[in-house]
Amino acid sequence: MPESWRPAEADALQPAAGTASASGPSARSPGNGAKGRGAGEPPGAAATRVPFHRLFAFADSADVALMLLGALGAVANGAALPFMTVLFGNLIDAFGGALSVHDVVSRVSMVSLDFVYLAMASAVASFVQVTCWMITGERQAARIRNLYLKTILRQEIAFFDKYTSTGEVVGRMSGDTVLIQDAMGEKVGKFVQLLVTFFGGFIVAFAQGWLLTLVMMATIPPLVLAGAVMSNVVTKMASLGQAAYAESSVVVEQTIGSIRTVASFTGEKRAVDKYNMSLKNAYKSGVREGLATGLGMGTVMVLLFCGYSLGIWYGAKLILEKGYTGAKVMNVIFAVLTGSLALGQASPSMKAFAGGQAAAHKMFETINRTPEIDAYSTTGRKLEDVRGDIEFRDVYFSYPTRPNEQIFKGFSLAIPSGTTIALVGQSGSGKSTVISLIERFYDPQLGDVLIDGVNLKEFQLRWIRSKIGLVSQEPVLFAASIKENIAYGKDNATDQEIRAAAELANAAKFIDKMPQGFDTSVGEHGTQLSGGQKQRIAIARAILKDPRILLLDEATSALDAESERIVQEALDRVMTNRTTVIVAHRLSTVRNADTIAVIHQGTLVEKGPHSELLRDPEGAYSQLIRLQEANQQNNGKVDANARPGKQISINKSASRRSSRDNSSHHSFSVPFGMPHGIDIQDGSSNKLCDEMPQEVPLSRLASLNKAEIPVLILGSIASVISGVIFPIFAILLSNVIKAFYEPPHLLRRDSQFWASMFLVFGAVYFLSLPVSSYLFSIAGCRLIRRIRLMTFEKVVNMEVEWFDHPENSSGAIGARLSADAAKVRGLVGDALQLVVQNSSTLVAGLVIAFVSNWELSLIILALIPLIGLNGWIQMKFIHGFSADAKMMYEEASQVANDAVGSIRTVASFSAEEKVMDLYKKKCEGPLRTGIRTGIISGIGFGVSFFLLFGVYAASFYAGARLVEDRKTTFPKVFRVFLALAMAAIGVSQSSTLTSDSSKAKSAASSIFAIVDRKSRIDPSEDAGVTVEALQGNIVFQHVSFKYPTRPDVQIFRDLCLTIHAGKTVALVGESGSGKSTAISLLQRFYDPDVGHILLDGVDIQKFQLRWLRQQMGLVSQEPALFNDTIRANIAYGKDGQATESEIISAAELANAHKFISSALQVSFFHLMSRNIICGFSMQSIKHQKPLLREVST
Repeated sequence: MPESWRPAEADALQPAAGTASASGPSARSPGNGAKGRGAGEPPGAAATRVPFHRLFAFADSADVALMLLGALGAVANGAALPFMTVLFGNLIDAFGGALSVHDVVSRVSMVSLDFVYLAMASAVASFVQVTCWMITGERQAARIRNLYLKTILRQEIAFFDKYTSTGEVVGRMSGDTVLIQDAMGEKVGKFVQLLVTFFGGFIVAFAQGWLLTLVMMATIPPLVLAGAVMSNVVTKMASLGQAAYAESSVVVEQTIGSIRTVASFTGEKRAVDKYNMSLKNAYKSGVREGLATGLGMGTVMVLLFCGYSLGIWYGAKLILEKGYTGAKVMNVIFAVLTGSLALGQASPSMKAFAGGQAAAHKMFETINRTPEIDAYSTTGRKLEDVRGDIEFRDVYFSYPTRPNEQIFKGFSLAIPSGTTIALVGQSGSGKSTVISLIERFYDPQLGDVLIDGVNLKEFQLRWIRSKIGLVSQEPVLFAASIKENIAYGKDNATDQEIRAAAELANAAKFIDKMPQGFDTSVGEHGTQLSGGQKQRIAIARAILKDPRILLLDEATSALDAESERIVQEALDRVMTNRTTVIVAHRLSTVRNADTIAVIHQGTLVEKGPHSELLRDPEGAYSQLIRLQEANQQNNGKVDANARPGKQISINKSASRRSSRDNSSHHSFSVPFGMPHGIDIQDGSSNKLCDEMPQEVPLSRLASLNKAEIPVLILGSIASVISGVIFPIFAILLSNVIKAFYEPPHLLRRDSQFWASMFLVFGAVYFLSLPVSSYLFSIAGCRLIRRIRLMTFEKVVNMEVEWFDHPENSSGAIGARLSADAAKVRGLVGDALQLVVQNSSTLVAGLVIAFVSNWELSLIILALIPLIGLNGWIQMKFIHGFSADAKMMYEEASQVANDAVGSIRTVASFSAEEKVMDLYKKKCEGPLRTGIRTGIISGIGFGVSFFLLFGVYAASFYAGARLVEDRKTTFPKVFRVFLALAMAAIGVSQSSTLTSDSSKAKSAASSIFAIVDRKSRIDPSEDAGVTVEALQGNIVFQHVSFKYPTRPDVQIFRDLCLTIHAGKTVALVGESGSGKSTAISLLQRFYDPDVGHILLDGVDIQKFQLRWLRQQMGLVSQEPALFNDTIRANIAYGKDGQATESEIISAAELANAHKFISSALQVSFFHLMSRNIICGFSMQSIKHQKPLLREVST
């Protein structure tokens, strides 16, 4: 390996020890550079979470009102349980203080009526609490999503080169905002409610017996300490998990976004392996988080049990020595018990807060980041008109990702207004950098870039960019209609102006042939069109802008000869009286330029008209022309002498094609991207309804956890133990009540015994809860990892046509993998643990109650199903809305995916506001659905509390009647009540899971809709024939073909074509005629409708697909490089296992060795942004992938 390819401190093509790989989270971390932080400072240098109050930094006045109203509802709801302990004390007096058995019913009836009043008040308070907090959480989360995307679009281009990627942005918008919403929504109201219950319980306790309450409060400081430690540990684990999932989002975005490259190079397994590796860290963090939560909660609960033990022992002492009554002691214990239980139940809310604070850290840092080049700044100069004089004055510049590699060293260049200048030179010389500096994508480190004598930095950025038109080498289109893509060039453009621009760019003819004309969707990255069609739309967009300065970066490189001639004539007309800067590699295209500037290693070495520069035969321009002519002659010789198996023949033949890596050359009939309104159902609802995923039975979901059955069994046993302990309270407390009314010697003995029993059960709970939490975390995290991996593996093996549909874009798939798998865990992780625990609580409570008094138990049991019925109805209502909301958020994610992935185009056309308007429209539907869900949830919770206290009232009244009839006793009534009260609380807690459960079921349906779909062209199948020696004879035999998404347009009609082995065949024709379709069919991206394609006399559909594609080498028009090192990108052509000599040989054959050798840390150099390297260099790297293969085609 040459020394120029080797970093000074490394001996292998791997990151140096102690140096974070650019692929790690730190290198791609978004949200860097909060105010006060330098824009170049590494991310994550500060705290890992934001203060809790900062979560609400973006609330408006309506949100403040909702939060205040919700807080009042939570306060009222939280006060209900402490007030219930007062009623409970009155109940003890009603039973114990009655003068006669007949007097019991009268007195208990009064208390039961108070319970009914409490039920009604609690129902109203619960409705207000849940509805307000869920609505404001939805509103604020939507606002944060909007602000995050708006700020992302505001950043300078260097931010995208250094810190973030499209996949990470979409992952945070679809994943982290859910965590933030969870932390600022309904769980805040729940926490306020529990906090009020905690303090209210102790207020009641102090009022009844301050001395006993003080003694029992000795456990509070350790409780607070345990909660704080748990919160910090869980936050750390949550941050690590989110970082790991952000890395996996990048893998998804890159793989799906370049699916044709992945398919062509049979990289499906490598993509799956890379995705699996990124999920391992997330799995480990999730399991550790579950263990930390279990240990924290176990510690909290054992401290509570110690408090009960202390209260019973000291309460007995106060009865014996201070004259306390048993009723007063029990009142204090119940009040403290209620308050303490509320503190324990706050754990899920605290966990949600920790997760939301950690997620908000990254997003809020980005929102608060001040960019060095602010796209939204309204300050700066505006001139009456721009003449177009451009001057580079002593400019020094290096890219932020390569600060030690100087691109320009004192570069100076003057471009008079109204003239055309062509920049030529070797790849990597700095030609495209000139374009980037004029567009002010970057600022020079030293020197000035002037327009009309004014420093570019002094202009208002949006205004000056409105005067500049850019047509790049790689045409970037958005997932919108053709008309909407052209309209990016001018605000409020009329249909006539759009059509005129299209005609001028020679695009109107092929557009009119589309099924929906100008309203035809171009698909993600314009995949529904050919390369030439996309380029002409991009040119039309620039023409519509009517700029004073026109920048053309290989603008006609994607066109066939005839289209290039017509478009060039159109560009010549457009360039009249405009300053035009052309970047060109083909020198034949720039001979008519007013001035040709030759740039070499960042320095202007020669300048002048074509004829003048040719006068110096030893000049740089003359040498470049001779070099290109020599290369063309050599390539012609190679073509003539090529033989099967010769690697160089692939380079030549492939480079002649006009195809794009992911161009499928067809249009989609459903409007997508920029609708005329938010009512998306007009265009796509029929299709979505037809493909709405079927509901998945829970048994199938559980089968995915089959491997974890032993873990789930052990975890369930631990959960059962934890759940049984609370109904046992009924036995313990009823015996304690009985003991408090015993003679002194029995009271002393029995109180000590029951106090020790509380310690025993506390120890059991401390051991069982962490075990349960840990084991269910293992099962849940394995499930989420398995689902993500299984779904991703299925996705990458889908036929290419599947990705042509907008709902299967990289943004949508990334959002589904990120959100759906996490929601499914709601049925297995914490939720399943709680269900098992609450179920055991219910069963144990029923057993204890029936043993105590079956008649009273039957009466109460008849009422309990009302609570379960309410939960079931709530789940059914919510389930109908969550699927729609998820689908609509996928569309919003795709808007963000397009915008961030095409950030230079967005910046060039100052289209940030258009993108944001579209994103907001896409989010309106989910926002309305979220508000509706909040109202329904509020009703459900309100009814739940009403039924809960209603059951209490009925229980006491029925118990009093049975006591009156002498069918039971006062202690047994309380034992039944306490046992069933614990059971009812368990049912009530389970009903709160219905929202998460419905989301999980909807997510499971979405996932299995992908998993169950059979790929029509599946590269993972091993079936098919292979041959030892492939010659390479290709025959298209009576082939007819239409693209599945454009069935009205016939691409091939009875096509017959024979290509002999070892020969180079060039496919020519007008853009969109089917040239690249032939490549797609040969690669089996699609199969023909009629006819056969034969390879060495065998129908290619009979070959094993992976083997077939491995025999071919594809070099597309637009290179798709992965976010990895140059070495890894080249090695991708040989399953990533190429040797150093093979890589170097391929680089030399592709004429890329020289520029790679000059790159900083060479093959280590991480391709964070495909825009860092000039287009020709990218194409050179792309050429090297097939050169590593021993291919025949």
